[in-house]
Amino acid sequence: MSGTTIDIQAVIDRQPSIRRQIPLLVVMTLVMFIDGYDVFMLGRIAPAIADEFGEPATRLTLVFVLQQVGLAVGSFVIGPLSDRYGRKSMLMLSSAVFGVLTLGVLYCHTLTEVAILRGSAGFFLAGVIPNATALLTEFTPPGRRASFVSIAFTGYTAGGAAASFAALSLLKHFGWRSTFWLGGLIPLLLVPLVAIVVRESLQFRFRRNPADRRIARDLVAIEPDLVIADTSDFTIARPDNRPEASGLTALFRGGRAPVTLLLWAAYFIALGMIALLASWSATFFLKLDGVPLDVSAAYSLLSFIAGVGGTTTVGLVMDRLGRARVLTILFVIDAVSIGLMGLVPYGGWAFVVLTITWGYAQAGAQGGLNALCAQAYPSAVRSTGIGWAFGLGRLGGVALPALGGWALANHLPIGTSFMLAGALPLLVALTLVGLGRLDARGRFAQ
Repeated sequence: MSGTTIDIQAVIDRQPSIRRQIPLLVVMTLVMFIDGYDVFMLGRIAPAIADEFGEPATRLTLVFVLQQVGLAVGSFVIGPLSDRYGRKSMLMLSSAVFGVLTLGVLYCHTLTEVAILRGSAGFFLAGVIPNATALLTEFTPPGRRASFVSIAFTGYTAGGAAASFAALSLLKHFGWRSTFWLGGLIPLLLVPLVAIVVRESLQFRFRRNPADRRIARDLVAIEPDLVIADTSDFTIARPDNRPEASGLTALFRGGRAPVTLLLWAAYFIALGMIALLASWSATFFLKLDGVPLDVSAAYSLLSFIAGVGGTTTVGLVMDRLGRARVLTILFVIDAVSIGLMGLVPYGGWAFVVLTITWGYAQAGAQGGLNALCAQAYPSAVRSTGIGWAFGLGRLGGVALPALGGWALANHLPIGTSFMLAGALPLLVALTLVGLGRLDARGRFAQ
């Protein structure tokens, strides 16, 4: 087979079995646990932190805002760096530094110190989901990409459940600092696991060095019957025949501008909404409805258990019934559930049903949105595209949680607050209608 040219993407796309990618899926699911735990953990224990430092609950806004600012800036910076230096390398660096900074909170003496460290840690946490999503997308055949990404997002949901469990089981006995021990040690333990199990993206390695002979070894691992001669060349054929562009401006080239802008709008609202509810729901129920933190943490476990079901199944449904259509329906269900949760008696059967429905819809919708975003961009700008989408989402996480502090300061009824929050997923659903039309016109990379 002297002189043959082997298409790397074609080998990945036609792989007969995904069994060889299961270890990657497992590790990326564990990696996403880091993000889910951290985002939801702070909201569960924030009132306890404020009480220890003698600060009013409204002062927590500084902590939430700086954390989201760090996440936003990190998303804008780390995504492009990952396209330049590699997904695996940046994922390991992000996890290690994030773990160290999280443990640093154990030595804080003021709420301001906590806020600064949370912002710094957020910068590196921003590299977790975009790189995990990019790696999964680039090692998985087209018919399984949405499924793999959404299943991995189960780790994010499980992390949120672990945050509730930590608040429920650790807060009373060991104090709020114990939850940061867990949040800092897990990412540090995952770094060597990523180093051993995860391979760098083949598409990235080809762009960096088309003559890298280690690519041949990994291609044969994917397709054992593949014959690669010493003189064989590698390529990545592009069905649209457009030149492979990189950098931020590439997100707007080749007809991708409408897709990029709609994804940015969707992420701004969707992640902002998650940050709003994660930051303030426990505080709202405590201050406005007298619900203790351990009780709200216990009920929140229901939503996370349901969320595991949502993230596990949404990709399979998307791969069969259409990406944007399924997500539009889930965000509408999300909106209705949130709006009604503040109107029914806390802990009653209606509240339990709404909590489960909300957990399934929100986790499934966000996991599916991540899969949709990963498939919107070609490999050369995939981490940049995902990173900037998450960056806009983290900016939403800066803006929208401030609404929670405003509602609490102005003594809005809990029902009114949740009805306002419930309007946000409807706006995301509108962006998905537009994305669905663009997808049907072939504006997505794959």
